[in-house]
Amino acid sequence: MTIENGQSLTIGVDLGGTDLRVAASTVDQGILDSLTLRTRLEAGPYCVVDDMCGAITQLIDRHSNGHCLAGIGVGSPGPLELPAGRLHHPPNLPGWDGFPLLDEMEKRLSRPVVIESDANVAALAEYALGVGKALGVDSFCMLTLGTGVGNGIILNGRLWHGANGMGGEAGHVTIYPDGPLCGCGNNGCLEACASATALINAAERMIADGKAPGLAALKREHSSLTALDLATAARQGDADAKLIYEEAAHALGICLAGLINILNLPLYVIGGGVATSWDLIERSLFQELERRSYVYALTAPGRAASKGMPGGGTKVLPAKLGSEAGLLGACILALQSAELKGVPCQ
Repeated sequence: MTIENGQSLTIGVDLGGTDLRVAASTVDQGILDSLTLRTRLEAGPYCVVDDMCGAITQLIDRHSNGHCLAGIGVGSPGPLELPAGRLHHPPNLPGWDGFPLLDEMEKRLSRPVVIESDANVAALAEYALGVGKALGVDSFCMLTLGTGVGNGIILNGRLWHGANGMGGEAGHVTIYPDGPLCGCGNNGCLEACASATALINAAERMIADGKAPGLAALKREHSSLTALDLATAARQGDADAKLIYEEAAHALGICLAGLINILNLPLYVIGGGVATSWDLIERSLFQELERRSYVYALTAPGRAASKGMPGGGTKVLPAKLGSEAGLLGACILALQSAELKGVPCQ
């Protein structure tokens, strides 16, 4: 720690298409306080930023006694242009194309703000506090399967941004050329095949075709379906719900096989809401990896070329931090950025 001490306050923001979460944190005590608001997409981006900055100000006011503010970090859906902090055609934030998120936040708060993609901040949290820390690796790739599919890559302890912040968009790799339409405009993206939204859409298609009586009954009972509903049904033996998860796992395995062949990293982490159903996707996922990635077949733990690899070989594991990864990562991002820039506490 170079900023004062472990009591320095950071504010982290997890901007999602459904919920907006803001937390106050210190190194010594972790998350002190948090607020969760509905993301008012229908009101437009300026109103959402007003809500976000209002919550940030509220937490700063609550915890300013005894703490100096080290920084404010934000995890935002992408694609995100950096360092400008401008969004471009974000599939899960309709109406935000070209929106200057960083400028609008700093204008309202009169304080410096640092912004990263939501998947990057989740990867940062898993690196500092989660699976990456547990295995002692300094390079890994993370996929977050939630409303969409995010992708964060850490190489040698640093986030990989690409040329202008848009590196790590594996959620929009084409898995099936004639597959379901994705929010980005392409067909068959990983996001359209393996996100929580994709699972629900697959169930809706089966119900509409009259092929899933159990899921149709479940929908009548709940009025609408969630990925959690489908996971519960699959664990209770519903064949159609099981099939939906298996097909999502196959799509995920195809994408991961390509990433493993290209990157040859020691660790691949699967996070987001869908990862809480690891028991439903694990078998089909590893079947695809064995079939499609010769690098995985050679470097998985205990295989011929795994000796000497960090962590003991190529590992694919569920995330450790769950739904808190985005908030924790945003708080870490703020502290890391302030330290790198030598910013004094305010």
